Amino acid sequence: MDNLKKAFASKLLKIKAIKLQPNNPFTWASGWKSPFYCDNRKTLSYPDLRNYVKLELVHAILDRFPEVEAIAGVATGAIAQGALVADALNLPFVYVRSKPKDHGLENLIEGELEPGAKVVVVEDLISTGGSSLKAVEALRKGGSEVIGMVASYTYGFPVAREAFEAAGVELVTLTDYEHVVAEALETGYIAESDVQLLNDWRRDPANWEN
Repeated sequence: MDNLKKAFASKLLKIKAIKLQPNNPFTWASGWKSPFYCDNRKTLSYPDLRNYVKLELVHAILDRFPEVEAIAGVATGAIAQGALVADALNLPFVYVRSKPKDHGLENLIEGELEPGAKVVVVEDLISTGGSSLKAVEALRKGGSEVIGMVASYTYGFPVAREAFEAAGVELVTLTDYEHVVAEALETGYIAESDVQLLNDWRRDPANWEN
C-alpha cells in the first residue's frame, strides 16, 4: 500500500492536481488559509491516470469490502469516478447530493438501491470529513448499509479521523498528506524548510496563519 501511495502522490504532483504554496496560501471555501490545495478531479482529464485511479479504487474495494453490493458517489467531485468504479464492478450506482433538489422529487440520493444494500461510498478527497459523512448519514437513513468508503486522497486531519471513527466508517485512501509531502520534498517541489510550516498548518488548519 505504501508503494501505491508514493506512486499516486507522484502522479498527482506531475499533473499539478496538488499544489503546495507555503509562502502564498490558498483560501478554501471554508475560509481556511491553506498552503496546500488538492484537485483530484484533474485526473479525469488524463485517460491513463483516470483508468489507474479507477482500477486502484476497484482493487481497494475488492480487497477491503468484498461483500459490496452497490457504489455511491458523493456529489459533485466523486460522481464521475464513482460511476467508473461501479461500471468496472458491474454494480448499481447512485450519487448523494449535498442537499435535496429544490424542485421535482427533491431527491437527496439519485438512483435506486435495494433496501439493506451493502454500499461502498466513493469520495475524491477527505478534508474534515463533514460532507463525506453527511452522504453516509443520508444513505443509512435511506435504508442502506454503508460498509466503507474509498477516496483518492486524505489530508489526515485529526478532526476527520475522529469523525470517521465516531461514525463507524472504515476509510481507505490511495494516497495521503504524508506521502505527498515526502514525494514533493524528494523531487524538489518543496524545500526542507517548507515541511515544518506544512506540518504546523495540518495540526490546526482552522487557526493557521503564515
